[in-house]
Amino acid sequence: MILLALGANISSPVGPPSATLQAALNAMAAQKICVLKVSAFYQTPAWPDPSEPAFVNAVALVETSLDPPALLTALHALEAQFGRLRTRSNAPRTLDIDLLDYDGGVEEGWPLLPHPRLAERAFVLVPLADVAPDWRHPLSGRALAELLEALPKSERTAIKRLNP
Repeated sequence: MILLALGANISSPVGPPSATLQAALNAMAAQKICVLKVSAFYQTPAWPDPSEPAFVNAVALVETSLDPPALLTALHALEAQFGRLRTRSNAPRTLDIDLLDYDGGVEEGWPLLPHPRLAERAFVLVPLADVAPDWRHPLSGRALAELLEALPKSERTAIKRLNP
């Protein structure tokens, strides 16, 4: 199971964040990435500065013959295609795509797998539950429901579902 997190909080050349996420999902086929399932889109407060524009986040279950480094390179190319500029950490962005999990593998090189902060992020775990409710963290073995329950309630309730 290969899982990707997508997020955006400023407009890209194709439009507002929701349109950007949808266009990026559609563009993945050209990068040899087959999208099998996509979560609902969720609005989440910007972090660490909640005064910045809110994010739209989603998680996708994908299939690809690309290995993890090649996949992450392809994802970075997609980000650039949609106007992503890497300026400062946590800056507003047109598109962010993270490789969360690649078949349960654990990698300490590049890319780090599973994504090092995925278990701490409600904006990832909530949409992840839409596409892989039985997923377990490859390192800790903890169930997704357990990881969600461990997050502060305020973080879980700050996320608003945008579509069915």
